[in-house]
Amino acid sequence: MKQLLTIFNSSTIFSKIDLCGAYNLLRIKDGDEHLTAFRAKYGSYEYLVMPFGLTNAPSSFQNIVNDIVSDFLDIFVLVYLDDIMFLSSSEREHVKHVASVLKILRDNNLFDKASNCVFHASSVEYLGYVVSSEGLKMNSS
Repeated sequence: MKQLLTIFNSSTIFSKIDLCGAYNLLRIKDGDEHLTAFRAKYGSYEYLVMPFGLTNAPSSFQNIVNDIVSDFLDIFVLVYLDDIMFLSSSEREHVKHVASVLKILRDNNLFDKASNCVFHASSVEYLGYVVSSEGLKMNSS
């Protein structure tokens, strides 16, 4: 936590993205599709991708995203499930940070939901907090 507070205190520019269709990006392991089987009016079906609601879906997704951005994690990127925040101390640095992570996400077929993204802001709302160079504050809403 001390390291995270140091990152917050030295940062002045923030961005956040929300990954689109996060759970549907996780392929069920070949041969395990039958574990997701369900029956509906017109037959039986098996998921090929992780459906929302499976017990291990959140932790599996968190691990995958953490692995993908591991080179940047807790340095200038924070990840909680499908919410990713970037923190930088200068505009020039921030452009590089955002471009690096977006490229890695794209290379791994992870894409953001543009309507929920905020780029190059002096503060952002993230997980119920307002994050700025002044630190963390509870979101008033």
